[in-house]
Amino acid sequence: MTTSDPRPVLQIDIVSDVVCPWCIVGFLQLDDALKRENILARLRWHPFELNPAMRPEGQNLREHIVEKYGSTPEQSEQARERLIALGAELGFTFNFDDDSRIVNTFTAHQLLDWAETQGRQHPLKLALFDAYFTQQRDVSNIEVLMASVEAAGLDTVKAHEALESGAHTDKVREKQNFWTSRGISGVPSMVFGGKYLLTGAQGTETYTQVLRRCLAEAA
Repeated sequence: MTTSDPRPVLQIDIVSDVVCPWCIVGFLQLDDALKRENILARLRWHPFELNPAMRPEGQNLREHIVEKYGSTPEQSEQARERLIALGAELGFTFNFDDDSRIVNTFTAHQLLDWAETQGRQHPLKLALFDAYFTQQRDVSNIEVLMASVEAAGLDTVKAHEALESGAHTDKVREKQNFWTSRGISGVPSMVFGGKYLLTGAQGTETYTQVLRRCLAEAA
């Protein structure tokens, strides 16, 4: 983007967790809509933990889904197949197996909060999605997190320092409380231009409609 670009820039806030498959699906659908409409957007990712009490060692993903949502093994397998197909349509690879695990994401959210101060939050978010869903890596593990930091073009030494300082612990909690206090209970939740809220992966066409509405009002 250059200063001479005449297009307006639309602010889009996305409340999300890095272990939420529908968050990456929703983003890719949104990204497709932005490209189709040739719209510039300023994206900000905000923290949400699907499982804030998740133990350090994590939990088998299939067991977790059954325990939390009451899904049968058949329903769980169908959901995985649907995600794999959706991901393929959007150019993203979901990999699942019997050893796939759900993990705690609070440290990842602290790194994302730090990355925002470095102007590289979005690349880090995408790197974390790739690490967890495509590479099937543990995004609560510090080595995995640092690999994502490096993939996002960030300094791993500074990232370590940011975590060790604890400077982003309370900031992440405050941001989480901000969104939950405003009724956000599921992700992805996207706020367009500070005005319109869409929850869940709504599809490219729905995102296109709300983008057009925002631009029409801005004009």
